Amino acid sequence: MRRVVVTGLGVIAPNGHGLVEFENALRNSVSGIRFIEKLAELKFGCQVGGIPQNVDGLLPNYFSEEELFAMNEGMVYTGIASIDAWKDAGFSVPERNGNEVNWDAGCIVGVGLGGMDTISEKLIPKISEGKVRRMGSTMVEQCMTSGITAKLSGLLALGNQVSTNSSACNTGTEAIIESVDRIKYGLADRMLAGGSEGSSPFTWGGFDGMKVLSAVFNDKPQEASRPMSQSAAGFVPGSGCGILLLESLESAEKRGARIYAEILGTSLNCGGHRNGGSMTAPNPDSVQNCIKDALKKANITGDQVDAINGHLTATMADPIEVNNWSKGLNRSPENFPYINSTKSLIGHCLGAAGSIESVACVLQLHKGFVHKSLNCHDLHDEIKPFEKSVVQETKDVDIKILAKASFGFGDVNGCIIYKKWE
Repeated sequence: MRRVVVTGLGVIAPNGHGLVEFENALRNSVSGIRFIEKLAELKFGCQVGGIPQNVDGLLPNYFSEEELFAMNEGMVYTGIASIDAWKDAGFSVPERNGNEVNWDAGCIVGVGLGGMDTISEKLIPKISEGKVRRMGSTMVEQCMTSGITAKLSGLLALGNQVSTNSSACNTGTEAIIESVDRIKYGLADRMLAGGSEGSSPFTWGGFDGMKVLSAVFNDKPQEASRPMSQSAAGFVPGSGCGILLLESLESAEKRGARIYAEILGTSLNCGGHRNGGSMTAPNPDSVQNCIKDALKKANITGDQVDAINGHLTATMADPIEVNNWSKGLNRSPENFPYINSTKSLIGHCLGAAGSIESVACVLQLHKGFVHKSLNCHDLHDEIKPFEKSVVQETKDVDIKILAKASFGFGDVNGCIIYKKWE
């Protein structure tokens, strides 16, 4: 059983690209939610969302024209965040035409609804027009879900496990957990882990049809994402990618790497669609068990947790989640840890949510702060007992242990216990 640490971070989010810009956005409550004209044209109820900005200007720094010819939005986000994390950990990007393979490094990067831009804009129209033979030779690699990691393996010559997972809103967190296990059991020395999600209206449309997206703040985009708020009206869709470079402690120390944090414990489970659990709702028992199991594996108790970065989507599930945290940690409102929601600043990035938020978690531990949750000044009535723990203004505070969880459609859960490296 090897210890697992975080030695590299990469992020491209609606409110910033790169660690400096993203940290500044977290500290200063910079929202990445904007009005999106295309959603209005398509008559979406929700016409706001979170999309990384100025991406076209970044492309020449990461990819050749030939590579971009066979890359969709999700693949681009994955490549940018992963290359950034790889370099942040102290590694150089290999020559594209070299022969060396890094057999001890791999990646697990997930996606909620992969390749929807390619499928909707290229594949379906060409087939519908009877122009199958004019689709080109790169259509399959852009449409297959595993295209994001297949492309990444070529960019960085990764020779260990290269996989794409998909577990709804738990995808990014699950990818990190599965990568931790691979290193812990000695199957890899380092893994790039996280989630990616594009911004196609065809990705977001189903949620709009379910009426779970916010549709009442279209004229005030930065007020639309309201986790823990009494006036929350649904989640705001987001996109981007967050990547953690995970490494065995032995490997990191051997090469003198800078270490951000250690992952003490993790847990994955499912509620079995019982006791209130369903395709779209969590079983409270499974959520609480997931939290308790992560604590057990971390060999700590709930009272040692200094802060929580919740799933907290700005839906009716928020008060249920806070109550589950209270029971899972065995912490009453009187001694509850700090709790915040990164989704208040970037929206719900679906398959990328847990990993972008994990980058935020590690930055907060490493730099000693907890960021404000935007738009929750009118706390939900059932959350008001926890009011003193809800971070209403960014605080400079030396937190040691932070718990992060994600809960996805299908009644699936993931929890990670991060510890500041000292």
